[in-house]
Amino acid sequence: MLKVHSRCNLACDHCYVYRHADQRWRERPRVIAPGTVAQVARRLGEHLARHGHDRVRVVLHGGEPLLAGPAVLDRTIRTLRAALPPGAALDIGVQTNGVLLDEEFLALCHRHDIDVGVSLDGDRAANDRHRRYADGRGSFGDVAAALRLLARDEHRPRWAGLLCTIDLANDPLRVYDSLLAFAPPRLDLLLPHGNWTTPPPGLRPGGSETPYGDWLVAVFDRWYPTTPRRTGIRLFESLIALVLGGRSGTRALGFAEPDIMTIETDGTIEGTDTLKTTDDASMRTGLDVFRHSFDEALRHPSLAGRPTGPAALAAECRACPVLSACGGGLYAHRFRAGAGFAHPSVYCPDLFRLIRHVQRTVAADVDDLRRALATPAGASAPTAGAGGPAPAGEAARVAPNGPALTAKAAPAEPDGPVPARWAAPDRR
Repeated sequence: MLKVHSRCNLACDHCYVYRHADQRWRERPRVIAPGTVAQVARRLGEHLARHGHDRVRVVLHGGEPLLAGPAVLDRTIRTLRAALPPGAALDIGVQTNGVLLDEEFLALCHRHDIDVGVSLDGDRAANDRHRRYADGRGSFGDVAAALRLLARDEHRPRWAGLLCTIDLANDPLRVYDSLLAFAPPRLDLLLPHGNWTTPPPGLRPGGSETPYGDWLVAVFDRWYPTTPRRTGIRLFESLIALVLGGRSGTRALGFAEPDIMTIETDGTIEGTDTLKTTDDASMRTGLDVFRHSFDEALRHPSLAGRPTGPAALAAECRACPVLSACGGGLYAHRFRAGAGFAHPSVYCPDLFRLIRHVQRTVAADVDDLRRALATPAGASAPTAGAGGPAPAGEAARVAPNGPALTAKAAPAEPDGPVPARWAAPDRR
């Protein structure tokens, strides 16, 4: 993740960059300098050559990356590509609030095959609750105009999807329907960043209430039975994959390995920048692209050198029946000041509520599929209301601590009777 601009043109009050413990953005250059980009490119090229990798993904980030301007972004991408070993591919993405997205930026996206992710929290009322300009004006109108442009046939191939931060004050189904109105290829529903020291809004740490789990279950129950699906939702797709013994596509679930290196506008190397929400030290590595290689950075505890897997979790996590699907939740959400990260997620009850619900729902479909596969040709197979809650005890058949159903649940034939709601949406 390459920070090309360290400031933003919005003043969102839930921003994890500007509104939490780590405030070092104030000390950094607004725009990444050409010399810093050149050094990042050199480190990237030497790393791929040393390890024989043939592909790397760089996400242009901020602040608001589009504030850097098309010329800076164009030069940055050209510099990065020129430093890669022969045959190596550079995948480029950009995560933007969308208010500056116009035809000029989209022409750049087409020229360099840049995937565009846009942040939007729902309809006008939901989005403008937090995503506002510094003078208090809401940003919905400007973002909606950008999304209508991005959704046009000629630009849609560059659209990666929408990112939505959950707010309990916003009705979940209204948020979901308002996002669907823009026909996004994919949605990311994000829990607001918080931890045991600084709890998320509306959550009582250690309590049994599950407000965020309930919010997500409401959206899941609207999304899951719909065929064909109008969009993918990464959190739900990852959870279904984990329940069936597969792998997660998000760092929020399922023992995801640290896989993001953040490079700030001054060339500082850090881990995933969600750690900015914990304290002002967890992100610090003491490393930079001018003096250190990426191999040195990857050995740091903030990056790939961090303990992972069940052994890195709290004892109560290791004993949990949904451990294999949850994986302890997002690393930053486990933090407690003075005691580190060896704790359950501050969202533990919410994650348990969502995971159990998905297990029951998927188990019912798996049972229907097994009955269909076991029924002789021409006979009628009994059904149990696909997509509904499983009968008592049914959830155990999903085997929450092991990949019990992966190879047995679905037929090998591509045209076999797989429930339509499992059909993969557009993966862009």
